[in-house]
Amino acid sequence: MQIVCLDLEGVLVPEIWIAFSERTGIPELRRTTRDEPDYDKLMTGRLEILRRHGLGLPDIQKVIASMGPEPGARAFLDSLRRRYQVVILSDTFYEFAMPLMEQLGFPTLFCHELETDAAGYVSAYRLRMPEQKRAAVKAFRDLHFHVIAAGDSYNDTAMLAEAHAGILFRAPQNVIEAFPQYPVEREYDALRARIDEASGRIGG
Repeated sequence: MQIVCLDLEGVLVPEIWIAFSERTGIPELRRTTRDEPDYDKLMTGRLEILRRHGLGLPDIQKVIASMGPEPGARAFLDSLRRRYQVVILSDTFYEFAMPLMEQLGFPTLFCHELETDAAGYVSAYRLRMPEQKRAAVKAFRDLHFHVIAAGDSYNDTAMLAEAHAGILFRAPQNVIEAFPQYPVEREYDALRARIDEASGRIGG
């Protein structure tokens, strides 16, 4: 049995923080896991920027409500789910992702949670567990699944390494250069073909 593990932002949906940065005009919020390998440093900085500008969870959710999947993402995901078990492994938060999950047909999603105060300001973030992407892939392997994983950022590379086959999708050049061992695809048809190729190679 095979499972395909996909990152969410940058693979199936646009980067939420970039969209929020563009809507608010705060350039510092454009930084993502494509730019910063240290997730705690990235999120701590984001929360400080939100506090400084008086922005809360409702402000972010309002932007997310106007977003949709990447063009072709729903058809790609539907096609993939006809043959494989598919799990989305993301370092986003359920409070961000659920409207987008509805538009994608509610695939299984493992991610994190935000804590907010009474005024709706984000007070903290709570990781489901450290390195949850890598840990999830390892758990699937321990259950005797063959795992194919695809992502675009530094925080995806641990799950790519843990999988039987890893693929970079629409990754920026800095990530591609840092991890030349992974094949790179930029279109959904090519990614599907690469997944099918890996599936035939690893068996199961």
